[in-house]
Amino acid sequence: MRLDLLLNKLCFTKTRSIAKNACDKGLVSVNGKTAKASQNVQEGDIILLKLYGFAHEMRVSSIPTGNVAKKDAGTYFEMLSREPLN
Repeated sequence: MRLDLLLNKLCFTKTRSIAKNACDKGLVSVNGKTAKASQNVQEGDIILLKLYGFAHEMRVSSIPTGNVAKKDAGTYFEMLSREPLN
């Protein structure tokens, strides 16, 4: 699944275009490397998202198929850390 689509489905961004812009500005990395919005994300990948004043680091536990309800979004990832940006 595309990185920008995954960030949107898991409710880390409000829209896919916000996720794409964050990738274009270098605010998102996958497995330690700056990622493009079109990068394919697999299970077990570690995503670092620097957005909305925090650095979110998460591990993808499974890839959703179809739409995801906001209350169920947490079942698809494991939050490793969440720290405020300076």
